[in-house]
Amino acid sequence: MEAAQSNHWWQKGNFYSLYINAFAGDIPTLIDRLDYFSILGIDCLHILPHYPSPLHDDGYDITDHTGVRPELGTVADFTALCTAAHGRGIQIMVDLVLNHVSSEHPWFIEARQSKNNPKRDFFLWSENGEGFDGAPNVFPDFKSSNWLPNQATGDFYYATFKPSQPDLNWSNPAVLDAMLEVVDALIAQGADGFRLDAIMNLVEKEGTNSVGIPETHARIKDLRTYLDTHYPGVIILGEIIGTTAESKVYFGQGNECNLAYNFELMNEILYAVRLGSRADRLRAVLESVKKIPKNSAWLAFLRNHDSLSLHLLDPARQAKLLHTFDPDGLYAFSKSTETAQRLFSLLGKDEALMREAFTMLYSLPTATVLYYGDEIGMKNTAPVEPGGDMRRVVRAEFDWEEANRQMADSDSLFHFVRKCISKRT
Repeated sequence: MEAAQSNHWWQKGNFYSLYINAFAGDIPTLIDRLDYFSILGIDCLHILPHYPSPLHDDGYDITDHTGVRPELGTVADFTALCTAAHGRGIQIMVDLVLNHVSSEHPWFIEARQSKNNPKRDFFLWSENGEGFDGAPNVFPDFKSSNWLPNQATGDFYYATFKPSQPDLNWSNPAVLDAMLEVVDALIAQGADGFRLDAIMNLVEKEGTNSVGIPETHARIKDLRTYLDTHYPGVIILGEIIGTTAESKVYFGQGNECNLAYNFELMNEILYAVRLGSRADRLRAVLESVKKIPKNSAWLAFLRNHDSLSLHLLDPARQAKLLHTFDPDGLYAFSKSTETAQRLFSLLGKDEALMREAFTMLYSLPTATVLYYGDEIGMKNTAPVEPGGDMRRVVRAEFDWEEANRQMADSDSLFHFVRKCISKRT
């Protein structure tokens, strides 16, 4: 970690994001597959949630923030993964889900039993299902309100995301203390960094939209100060879905997130590649990404494990691109305002466009992240049934047969991506 701190490897690092179960089945097999990342030129693996979970939200509904799902392995296996990756010069980043827990988490099981339970103030409650009226309902496909009934106490608990994901009450200092203990444990296991999931929505406050309010930034600063003091070199990446101007606020004065995704840049690249040049707009975004604290960096990307939001384009271009990507609404998500598809499918299964998109991505003066399977052109799986989570079409099992075929072909998309990455070093 000291070497990582001294050279700020992450500022132009090449990240790779994966689900352990989808990519390798389990942790021991992932350890056996680490050479794949060395060949590709990856600096850091972002491990999507591997924690114990009922999997109502594919692992983002956590019941134990420091454990490992039994089907993936053990904590000892995870520590072995970190050690093996470090031996290859590869760092490990894990998700730190601070906004919520699973409704099956021991904290919430306790809290929902009675109004005087010691864990009650770890969560947000309402007698009448009202409050925080300006806050977004992020998953309108799954609930009509952020307030959900709690039968045992006859009141309502608050959940920004799925009903099975009650929000933590970050106005309670004990929540921060508990999560810093989680940080300690994960770093002891070998983690080198944390992706802060849904960090914009961390703190709720009446009279605001509860998105990126000052209290949220204060909690990020608390975490950054703790890491810089106790674990220099451990980094935090913010998931901030906003314009470049909105997102860079989460760097603070160099005392909040080390890294932040740039969703606006992703929108502009996809528009340029799929519907023709918008060089003027893309240049403006690229110019704006430079204006950040010197000890911070953007993380550029093309796709991820989530649905694709295009709301950072102007309405006309957003509508045009969404229609081009999904003209029949087969992969619609979030009341048809988004689509859930893999990069190759978004780009019309056109490998030339894939190569153009990767050329743009790896030419950027930023850190980058590659979503597993995009380097071999994996496609969408079939749309999920009504009422299901459409995002699962981009979370399928990694195609090792195709990967091995492409690794043996020097003209393949895999080797094109590998060469793009190698030119950055």
